Amino acid sequence: MAHHHHGGGSGGIGVVGAPQVALVGNPNSGKSSLFNRLTGMRSKTGNYPGVTVSRFVGGCAIDGCDFTVEDLPGSYSLEPISPDEEIVADILEGRVEGVGQPDVVLAVVDATTLQRGLVLVSQLLQLDRPVCLVITFTDELTARQGALDVAALGRAVGVPAVAVVANRTGRLTELRELLGSYAEWPAPPVPPPAEHDELDAWIVSVLDAAGYRPPGPHQATRSVDRVLLHPFWGAVVFLGVMFAFFQIIFGVAAPLQGLVESLFGWLGGLVDAHIANPVLSGLLGDALIGGVGGVVVFIPQIMLLFLLISILEGVGYLSRAAFLMDRLLARFGLEGRAFVALLSSFACAVPGIMATRTMPSAKERIATMMAAPLMTCSARLPVYVLLIGLLVPSSAHVGPVGGQGLVMFGLYLLGAVSAMVAAWVFRRLSDRGDQPALPFYLEMPPYRIPSLRSVLLSMWESAVTFLRKVGSIILLTTVVLWILLNLPAHSSSDLARAGIDPDDNAAVASYTVEHSYAAAVGHAMEPVFEPLGFDWRVNIGVLASISARETFVATMGQIASADNPEDPAGSLKDWTYADGPRQGEPVFTAATLAALLVFFVYALQCMSTVAVMRRESGSWRWPAIAFTYMLVLAWTMGLLAHTIVGAVA
Repeated sequence: MAHHHHGGGSGGIGVVGAPQVALVGNPNSGKSSLFNRLTGMRSKTGNYPGVTVSRFVGGCAIDGCDFTVEDLPGSYSLEPISPDEEIVADILEGRVEGVGQPDVVLAVVDATTLQRGLVLVSQLLQLDRPVCLVITFTDELTARQGALDVAALGRAVGVPAVAVVANRTGRLTELRELLGSYAEWPAPPVPPPAEHDELDAWIVSVLDAAGYRPPGPHQATRSVDRVLLHPFWGAVVFLGVMFAFFQIIFGVAAPLQGLVESLFGWLGGLVDAHIANPVLSGLLGDALIGGVGGVVVFIPQIMLLFLLISILEGVGYLSRAAFLMDRLLARFGLEGRAFVALLSSFACAVPGIMATRTMPSAKERIATMMAAPLMTCSARLPVYVLLIGLLVPSSAHVGPVGGQGLVMFGLYLLGAVSAMVAAWVFRRLSDRGDQPALPFYLEMPPYRIPSLRSVLLSMWESAVTFLRKVGSIILLTTVVLWILLNLPAHSSSDLARAGIDPDDNAAVASYTVEHSYAAAVGHAMEPVFEPLGFDWRVNIGVLASISARETFVATMGQIASADNPEDPAGSLKDWTYADGPRQGEPVFTAATLAALLVFFVYALQCMSTVAVMRRESGSWRWPAIAFTYMLVLAWTMGLLAHTIVGAVA
């Protein structure tokens, strides 16, 4: 029997000197739930240096020895076609800075797709690292009349093999014992062949030796798919699912949001009561609590959004949605891979643009990249919720359907349709020589009940990411903005000249804001945005939102809390134009709100998106084109919305 020598390589997260275990497997092979069970809650998440691929690392103690366990992204092969697969290959070869080469490899293989899993296994055995096969979903294999002798499989491949059932909370005893003695694991006397035709023969002989009988079709999955993948009914169900999605986001999250709001109101009250220094109290009360609090209020909505997405993904519905959309996207000259990129843009356009790397055609990559920011990302959610709340009373219903959810659904739909049209236009513009489309493979996993834990973890992740953004970009913007809103300082003689009693704090605050540097900028932008009905305060919000869309909400909160610290949300409703031809009229009319909502559907207000476009396309040309075309589009469509709604209302 051949034995390996082991070099200890360690770095990055985890216990120094602890052996590093890498979990490698196909997507949907039960890798992540195995990771969660091995490490418990003792896991950290981060990103690999230089890419947005997430990194999951945890600790696991076996017989008093600490192991560092790393869950690598799902991968079909070590010959990478996507950034995720590239990272896997680089880590296994020890090419990633700050991440040691793993000492042990656990190859996680789904028993129901064993033949495909063995392709990856054959490549892992070339690595000169101890490898153990961890076979998942053996219960499902048996239920679908398949068969597999796990021990015989291990003998045929020449490495240890152990079966674990992914969602059962067994103690993983066998696997843990095996890990404890990884230095003694056998290795195949001859590694599997690398040539494709020889590899196929090797796989067939291994499957034979293991007495493998592939599973029959999943009856339930098949009958459900007859409806869900049907060209017409499938689309109806898809729209229904998405529609219910937004009804839930409004219906369920609103009460929770009220709780968070009252918490921040209470904090604001504390600051007012206990901090005498007006500058400090203003900075804490208006900038931090008014601004950041205004955005944190949306945590319930964002967590719900991600909860629903991770349930849909866990159940196996998302890949079916991609299949449905493939047919639709083909009409716009895109392929199914574009859907995956556009779909991940619902969370944020940055990973959406990164996901275009899996697309083989450069033309489609650019087209998808130019369209991704039009998909409604979660950063627009707070803005939509705030503005829809002002536009549509929560009591408004169309039949049994909540009016607010309906408007929200419409905005998401408008964004998605516009993204398709934009992609089609950019495809047409760049149509010179056409290379044939490469086949698009998409796996349809059987329907499964996702484990509660993985759903909650993904929801928790998204909340943390959002809070991190609030803590950095938004905090910085709100503080800068607060300074601009409160400078220049006014002496008591200035106030007297304006006829303002220096002891009337509210009057002083609104005078300061109206004569601040920020106001000067807002007024300077008026000629551009006047046709859309925005007043100077809204302009400041639009300008601030260029750093990140959510800061619009923070800005409105800040300006409103300078006007009325007790009830900023209420004071927004009652804003009136201070001067000019519309003096005394309310700012937030239905027409202005409609224009503002539509403006946010189209404008590219997010510097991280621009930066990632620059990085992915390799020049400033595309991000500049994107920023310009979206701004012009936003203004034009906003004007259109203002005109139409103004005429109707």
